[in-house]
Amino acid sequence: MAHTGENEQALRSIIDFLRWMSVILLLIHFYYFCHPTWQQWQLTWVWVDKILLALKPTGFYNGFLPSKGMIALMLTISLIGARGKKSEKVNMKLLVAIICSGLLFFFLSHLIFQLFRVTHFIVIIYITLTSAGYLLMLAGGTWLSRLLWIKFKRDIFNKENESFPQEERLIENEFSINLPASYNLKGKVRRSWINVINPFRSLLVIGTPGAGKSYFVIRHIITQHLRKGFTMFIYDFKFDDLSRIAYNSLLRNGQYFKIKPNFYVINFEDLSRSHRCNPLDPVTMDDITDATESSRTIMLGLNRDWIKKQGDFFVESPINFVTAIIWFLRKHENGKFCTLPHVIELMQLEYPVLFKLLRSEPEIEVLINPFESAFRNEAMEQLEGQIASAKIGMARLSSPQLYYVLSGNDFTLDINNPNDPKIVCMGNNPQKQQIYGAVLSLYISRVIKLVNKKNQLKSSLVFDEFPTIYFNGIDSLIATARSNKVATTLAVQDYSQLKKDYGREQAEVIMNIVGNVISGQVVGETSKLLSERFGKIVQERESISINAADTSFSRSTQLEAAIPPSKIASLSSGEFVGTVADDPQQKIELKTFHAEIINDHAAIKNEESKYQPIPAIRTITQEEIQKNYFRIKDDIQEIIEDKLD
Repeated sequence: MAHTGENEQALRSIIDFLRWMSVILLLIHFYYFCHPTWQQWQLTWVWVDKILLALKPTGFYNGFLPSKGMIALMLTISLIGARGKKSEKVNMKLLVAIICSGLLFFFLSHLIFQLFRVTHFIVIIYITLTSAGYLLMLAGGTWLSRLLWIKFKRDIFNKENESFPQEERLIENEFSINLPASYNLKGKVRRSWINVINPFRSLLVIGTPGAGKSYFVIRHIITQHLRKGFTMFIYDFKFDDLSRIAYNSLLRNGQYFKIKPNFYVINFEDLSRSHRCNPLDPVTMDDITDATESSRTIMLGLNRDWIKKQGDFFVESPINFVTAIIWFLRKHENGKFCTLPHVIELMQLEYPVLFKLLRSEPEIEVLINPFESAFRNEAMEQLEGQIASAKIGMARLSSPQLYYVLSGNDFTLDINNPNDPKIVCMGNNPQKQQIYGAVLSLYISRVIKLVNKKNQLKSSLVFDEFPTIYFNGIDSLIATARSNKVATTLAVQDYSQLKKDYGREQAEVIMNIVGNVISGQVVGETSKLLSERFGKIVQERESISINAADTSFSRSTQLEAAIPPSKIASLSSGEFVGTVADDPQQKIELKTFHAEIINDHAAIKNEESKYQPIPAIRTITQEEIQKNYFRIKDDIQEIIEDKLD
């Protein structure tokens, strides 16, 4: 009900009346209890004495305390209704001291009559002490009405207000990844679980270097999926960090597979610990589109700036040229020489010999026709522009070590084959990622082609530092592989890194199509995108307004970001935010989380101390490597002699 001006005036009148009543009662108190002194000073009146005698039966004058209690009650009631102007400068401790001093002086001043003989001087001291106590109580009570009783939340960084309930249940199934965690809810630390119950909807792990992607997330994906019988492909950027985890986890969990998988490693640094595998295996290349896909992957991997120029004449021409070389080798003697080293060596031939050789295969006539036409018309500048970029890029791969690994056939890339399951780890070297990355991209492209089929085993693809490799169609893999039980994990440092290496369109598709996101510390555009993805929660807001006439306080609720960009940008190592996807059979209401993943550091350290090193596969000498290198060159001469003679 709104207060009218008349009601407020009436309230003030009542308050003033009660306060004056307390003053009058105080004067009557002094007159009654100090009556002998007033008589001696001839300050008494008969009519006043009669009134006091009439009031005596009320018990008001039965002692000092009842009389003072009535005065204090009147004063307190008057102060309760007082409305002083609120001020944040009022000191609570000083107020308490003033009021307590006033109460002591007011209620205990009569003890002076018991300590000293009653004289005029003692009476004056009593009146002074009691009056001082009254005035202190009046002043303290008046200032108390000006005190701000609002207690603001002591939450400088809005940490408690931005906390929200998270999933505390452990929800498991035969495919899930479950990470124990703890989170803050209104100042209390609670245990929770990050339940990635549907990894087939893909998982994106984001975080700047040192955020803990590998230690807190990826290592658990590897160990838990191997324990649940997944076949696995791992791109290990800093070989052999993840490969050792996978190898030793397979040793411990081999019994969970119907057929224990074989463990394979591709490593261009230490050939004694690397298997050999031909990514252009003719058995897996059914038609020319496979050759086109392989050509595009290897060329865009070698020339990352071409990714944003796909469709340009001088980008598509080298790709078509390499496609023609690959398919020619695939058709020659049923793919006997269909390997990447043979492709590299064949394309280095002189143009007259090369075109004459390629014309012998009818299926690639359409592909080589533009190049042959330019050659016949002596448009050498155009021809060099079409072919030279391919030859220069591929020439960087001409290495005896690479040739040795790429020309062998120790295993095939169908990792989820029910009759021959595999765990494949491919290692890169940060110092040579420009060269190795292109070759590994070709391996990965062929793996994806082979695993994304029906009636295969469940498989897990883990790509550490995903932007350091390139393969076309990652969005298609994520979109279609779910039904084929292929779980994809992509680890990136930042959205801008993904945009730089894959282009804005492809990066946006990858960011938007993944179903599960786990992010450590990221800044800039990445943190803003994630904050929008995590949605909003209802948060309390408090405000106070102080002006010359009045002070007002308001409290409201409004929707604000559950995890603002600034909070994502200041996460500690091991602290992650994200959202998970659920299943129709296993619903998760609380999908978003902001928690610290709990790792048993002592147990992990003890486990790693017992790790066995990845064993050597073979003993290889430099002579054997060189012999293989020159054998490939001889094979090209054999092809020329066979075809042209």
